[in-house]
Amino acid sequence: MHIFTSITSNYIPKARVLARSVRRHEPGAIFVLLLCDEPPAGFDILQEDFDHLILLESLPIEDRRAWTFRHNVVELCTAVKGLGFQELFRRFDAEKVVFLDPDIVLFADLSVIEDRLDAYSVLLTPHQTEPENDHSAILDNEVSSLKHGVFNLGFLAVRRSSEGRRFVDWWSDRLRDFCFDDRGRGLFTDQKWADLAPAFFPDLGILREPQLNVSTWNINQRALSGDVGRGILVNGQPLCFYHFSGVDSGALKVMMDVYGKQNPVLEELRTWYLAQCEAMGQRELGSRECVYGLYSNGDRVTPGERLMYRYRPELAERFPDPYDCTGDGGYQAWYARVLGSEKIEADEEVMAVMRHELDAIHHSISWRVFRRLATAYRRFGVRLGIRGLLSRLSHRS
Repeated sequence: MHIFTSITSNYIPKARVLARSVRRHEPGAIFVLLLCDEPPAGFDILQEDFDHLILLESLPIEDRRAWTFRHNVVELCTAVKGLGFQELFRRFDAEKVVFLDPDIVLFADLSVIEDRLDAYSVLLTPHQTEPENDHSAILDNEVSSLKHGVFNLGFLAVRRSSEGRRFVDWWSDRLRDFCFDDRGRGLFTDQKWADLAPAFFPDLGILREPQLNVSTWNINQRALSGDVGRGILVNGQPLCFYHFSGVDSGALKVMMDVYGKQNPVLEELRTWYLAQCEAMGQRELGSRECVYGLYSNGDRVTPGERLMYRYRPELAERFPDPYDCTGDGGYQAWYARVLGSEKIEADEEVMAVMRHELDAIHHSISWRVFRRLATAYRRFGVRLGIRGLLSRLSHRS
């Protein structure tokens, strides 16, 4: 079995934690790191738990500089996943390939997945496997799946059969042109495409085992017990792998507090994982900028600059290397001149930027806190005043 993950250099610590867990629980697996970035100084694959390193530059991508510029870091790391499967099939003649997000950790072997790949060419895990009953959980989980995708593509397993390759080729082709976080257009990176997969590919299996891909979007339906040292059980079964999605943004803690505050296992897991990442270099590498997020002069590419370039194909003809700031300043200088000298109408590109920014606000922790404050303020009224409101909220927390 071959296992790979796709990252930029700031996620190397998480990928190291994942690779270490693979070494422990799947010692016969070949682990491949797909790096969409320049390796940091001193990085030596021979000193790592990764067996092979594949750089984005080695993948067959036409007009690579223009193509990468159209994607933010998350979009970029997901857009190459289909190419990663194709590359592992080609380069290593791999028979069974499993993709795992870098913020996943194995706590048991993957025998259930390997066995199921004998019966199916493609395996997916849904975000939820049981209907929600609580109104808030419906909004947080089921509605979220409608927006982000039914299946969590932090995990994907494919066998190199004719049907498996047909799926990978189709998926990779879609990701080449449509792997964007643009929910206003019905897109969410690589995940929303998988909603179509059960209709297109009959040789596809859906894994509903509760011990697989456990995360914040399903912990209210899965009972965790035990501890990290002696082993963790999920609904009475040994935990296979946990997905620490949202650990950096704080979303992991927020959702754990909402749906697992009474379960000390979840807080122990989170504390343990943060310590593991720290031991693997999180402090040194965690804030590192991706080379594909910077202009040649070191300035960061802004969302507006990226989206304008994405939705105006003629700009790629004028600026085939949009990162290049030499000469007259290139695309960055052109964008600044246009915004500085013309009134930009609320056209498709600007609306896309606005949708993206508003959606980011809506899903932020700050927005969640504001909503709770606003609800509490409406409930208790002006008579409490700000000091009384804060005192009451502190008491309730």
